[in-house]
Amino acid sequence: MESRTPGGHFSQIAEPLRRHAATRRCVIQGSAALFLQAMLPLPDAGTDQGSVSNPPELEPYDRALLPVGIRSRFVNVPGLRMHVLEAGFNVKDQPCIVLLHGFPELAYSWRKVMLPIAAAGFHVIAPDRRGYGRTSGWDVRYEDDPGPFSILNQVRDIVTLTAAFGYRSVAAVIGHDFGSSIAAWCSLVRPDVFRSVVMMSAPFAGPPYLPFNTANSPQSGTSANLQADPIYDQLASLTPPRKHYQKYFATRKANENIWHPPQGVHSFLRAYYHMKSADWKQNTPFHLKARTATEWAKLPRYYVMDLNKGMAETVGPEMPSAAAIAGCKWLTEDELRVYSNEYERTGFQGGLEEYRVRFIDKYRAELQLFSGRTLDVPSLFIAGKSDWGVYQNPGDFEMMQDVCTRLAGRYLVDGAGTGYSKNNQRK
Repeated sequence: MESRTPGGHFSQIAEPLRRHAATRRCVIQGSAALFLQAMLPLPDAGTDQGSVSNPPELEPYDRALLPVGIRSRFVNVPGLRMHVLEAGFNVKDQPCIVLLHGFPELAYSWRKVMLPIAAAGFHVIAPDRRGYGRTSGWDVRYEDDPGPFSILNQVRDIVTLTAAFGYRSVAAVIGHDFGSSIAAWCSLVRPDVFRSVVMMSAPFAGPPYLPFNTANSPQSGTSANLQADPIYDQLASLTPPRKHYQKYFATRKANENIWHPPQGVHSFLRAYYHMKSADWKQNTPFHLKARTATEWAKLPRYYVMDLNKGMAETVGPEMPSAAAIAGCKWLTEDELRVYSNEYERTGFQGGLEEYRVRFIDKYRAELQLFSGRTLDVPSLFIAGKSDWGVYQNPGDFEMMQDVCTRLAGRYLVDGAGTGYSKNNQRK
């Protein structure tokens, strides 16, 4: 663990959270959010919420799926009918905390931390983000413009969601995996709304670089094309040939491969979650020397895949045994069925759109508007010690020290892999 010692709300709330039989990761995740400052909820945002039609088969979760004290509901925001899990809703005028899941997850991933956070005096909101679960209004095919899934539009989704609940500002936004990136951008773009941030698994290295002082340079005004990044061709030239999972997830064939895999969605997700967890003993991350093909090739196959395999074929051989599945306390078969039922219905394209926009220049250009800007609200980073996401982009973990000007700490948690809030059941 590498950190400075936070005070204030953090020290006051960490101990009450420990008394809630939460996981060790859940304790750190929840208490980290709660120490962060500026908890200023105001009523009646007065925002036009808009509306979209919702297919009649989409209903809130059955109450039996959720712990007592968490409810499933729908909230209309412009262009979306957003499915939300909510805790701490019985007490009026409490400060709000927003939880943003990653890929391939759901709001359901936060169910084990919502009640401890709510018990500490917060209204906790966890949406199925655009493209996921029971949130509707985002139907998309690969041929469609992925613009609605751009970073800035997803920030807008969360701003309008908090406004719909009557908050002009929230105490903290917490994100995991892709949700970590959205959370960071929420606080960078609208620090007046998102008053603190916790980033999990995915380090935030700041806005993309904007070429500077180029007026008298040859070919000034030109910009590098993301599609022409040589590292992907260099990966393909290795022996054996490889490819990066993000580039693969941006392709047309990715959705079909994981939506209709030979083993079925349920078994695919079991193997995928297992391979990225601390239970898969090959997860022993270390710093890479540089962003080169030969260094990237040291990453596990679920990060840098064999060129001729899809993700379903990559994780399939690592399916845990029946005994291991029966003994898995952090994700039971009934809990996994919530995920597999949703993804069997929706497919994965909604979440995969987030990878597509990463490789389209015009969406990167949008973010260059913020080039050089720092993240100036109180912040914290948390990941598992077995999580390769910390190191896959060399330098990003270290760069947070400069980008996040009020970074309270960077925590790496023993016995945890990719930071699923459902993972690591030990206290």
